[in-house]
Amino acid sequence: MQNIVASLEQSSEADRQAALQKLEEMQMKDTLRMFNGLVERCFGECVNGFRSKALSAPEEKCISTCAEKFIKHSGRVGQRFGELTMQEQAAQQGMAGGSGS
Repeated sequence: MQNIVASLEQSSEADRQAALQKLEEMQMKDTLRMFNGLVERCFGECVNGFRSKALSAPEEKCISTCAEKFIKHSGRVGQRFGELTMQEQAAQQGMAGGSGS
């Protein structure tokens, strides 16, 4: 990650804009993938009957609970990933700073 930031700082404005646009596209795809996973999982777990266009009360409650758990889980995974990334960056900075002595 640090190498990406350093290379972006040294690149031209056009390269930076292209990289940022690519990053936004990747984030959008990831968001859509997460949303589709949520819909697929919660629909599969919660919707049992197809005799009515509307969801039954138990189906609505199940979907609400499922979606809430899915979003909390995704948030926690993202938080943990961020923590691990920070630890890795700190370790790399420690190694870079220690080898110069």
